[in-house]
Amino acid sequence: MNAVFTVIKEHVKNFYLIQRLAMFQLKISNHDNYLGLAWEIINPMLQIFVYWFAFGFGIRQNAPIDGVPFILYLLVGISMWFFVNQGVLEGTKSISTKFNQVAKMNFPLSAIPAYILTSKFYSHLILVLAIVLICIPTGILPSIYILQLFIYMPLVYAFAFSVSMFTSTLGVLIRDTQMAMQAILRMLFYMSPILWIPEKGSIIELIMKLNPVFFFAEGYRAAILYDNWYIIDHWQLALYNICVTVLFFVVGSILHVKFRQRFADFI
Repeated sequence: MNAVFTVIKEHVKNFYLIQRLAMFQLKISNHDNYLGLAWEIINPMLQIFVYWFAFGFGIRQNAPIDGVPFILYLLVGISMWFFVNQGVLEGTKSISTKFNQVAKMNFPLSAIPAYILTSKFYSHLILVLAIVLICIPTGILPSIYILQLFIYMPLVYAFAFSVSMFTSTLGVLIRDTQMAMQAILRMLFYMSPILWIPEKGSIIELIMKLNPVFFFAEGYRAAILYDNWYIIDHWQLALYNICVTVLFFVVGSILHVKFRQRFADFI
């Protein structure tokens, strides 16, 4: 467990540095674009339109779900997915791509996935705020249940970071990790309730609940679209996801601390 405390200590000590690097990363990733940071909203919105046209308008005939227009149902669920997908993929290759920049600096390597993920989290906050504002003209107003986002967002960040801690180290040791994660995340996307809804109580739904994305997508929807405390009504599912997050963080921290002195040899 020493590795876990080492990683936590490094992140607490370098918290403000991680935030500054995250903001810098966000700026340089859009530096050469005329619209700059606006692409952090435009790009996901274009992808959402394609998914809505194919799955909502094309397959479902835009039928509402529990009284909510499918486009809004899709918007809220997929906003979380964009962060998890981009954060984990970028986090997986973060150490292998940024190592040479910090190799000669007194900078903890465990903080690299953190600041890359944090830059994606800032974009996520902007996207969620935009979606909340989009819902208002349709009559879906923010209520006390939206406070759940202050629980779900940190949980989503913790999950994405824990996975990134594991995969970023694995990505240095095994070059195929990036391609493997793309395939796994694509599979998790279609095995989640983002684009389609499984029958309540069915075997398919029980299997899908093993996917952490299920809990986060439904939690976001409960906070923004519906009037229920999802984390309380489904506390067993919340506990399961916390355990999965802790497991990834512990294994990832142990793996990271064990091999980081040898990263230069692998890279």
